[in-house]
Amino acid sequence: MTPIMKRTTVLSLLTVAVATGAACSSKSAEAPAPADGPPLAVRTMAVTQAPVTDAVEAGGVVQARAAATVSARLMAPVLAVRVAPGDRVRAGQVLVELDGRDLTSNARSASAGATQARDGAAAATAEQRAARAGLDLAKATHGRIAALFARKSATAQEMDDAAAALAAAEAGAASADARVQEAGAGVERAAAASDAATATAAFLRLTAPFDGVVTEKLVNEGDMATPGLPLVRVEDTRAYRLEVRLDESQAARIGAGATIDVALDGASAPVSGRVAEVSRAIDAGSRSFLVKVDLPAGTEVRSGAFGRARLPGTARQALVVPAEAVVRHGQVTSVFVADGGHARLRLVRLQGNEVLAGLAAGDQVIVAPPPALADGRAISGGSK
Repeated sequence: MTPIMKRTTVLSLLTVAVATGAACSSKSAEAPAPADGPPLAVRTMAVTQAPVTDAVEAGGVVQARAAATVSARLMAPVLAVRVAPGDRVRAGQVLVELDGRDLTSNARSASAGATQARDGAAAATAEQRAARAGLDLAKATHGRIAALFARKSATAQEMDDAAAALAAAEAGAASADARVQEAGAGVERAAAASDAATATAAFLRLTAPFDGVVTEKLVNEGDMATPGLPLVRVEDTRAYRLEVRLDESQAARIGAGATIDVALDGASAPVSGRVAEVSRAIDAGSRSFLVKVDLPAGTEVRSGAFGRARLPGTARQALVVPAEAVVRHGQVTSVFVADGGHARLRLVRLQGNEVLAGLAAGDQVIVAPPPALADGRAISGGSK
């Protein structure tokens, strides 16, 4: 074979190889063939315009409607902590005891002083009665001597003695009255001191202000309690509320008594809350105002949980797709569209049921697609 013939043969083989590769590449670039099998019976529904309402969501924190921080009112060592977080307590139940033996001693001393003052008042009253009795006798004696003196049956000395005795009896009665008043004031002072000492001693036993659950224990035995120091936190678990902040532009859209949906983290479905309070003051920094939404009784939630309040907005027309037509795989959202007797998988972007991208008005979407349905599968059936 000549060199020219060899070159011609090699060129022909290369041409055949290139053609074969191009043919293979062309076949691989074609759309995948429809899935095998008989047509699946499906139901379809047209994508249409429908009224939708834009909702405004605001996040917030769940708080108990009634919560209290039990604090010390005096300085004393912590003698005992009677509760632990999670304990259910009754109103008046002792939570913390402080060591105040000196205060207890003062209370007993003040009580004894009050008793002594009452005894002194009783003695002063008895002296007052004796002084009044002496005054009555002096008055009667003076009257008799005066009558006798008028008939010249009594001497001037006797008259002077009767007058002096009357004056002394009057002075004694006035002194007795003063002592009674002083004793009464002493009784009041002693009683006030005893009440104050007893009240101060009562501060040594800190009790629950209402029925609830202990959420935090902030001290231990041996710690030094000081006035205002938080010791235990208690909350009423029978009722909770969601506290959210809304932008000032939403002030006209909500008022006390309104009913709004609340979505709570961990809850399977939203709950219906009632707006209990709307702050009239707007925060100067965030330009927002506080809204408190009461949650229904029996809502399973804890303080500090995150929740979202949804405020209804204005209605408008938008494309919507039936919820049962949406197929979700992780973060990917799609629908099957009926196209010429075949199902076509189409990616869509939704906000709720509103179509943001991927579908147009009039598209026939497959409702509740069967598990065997795949892209390109032959289908049969009509509109729902």
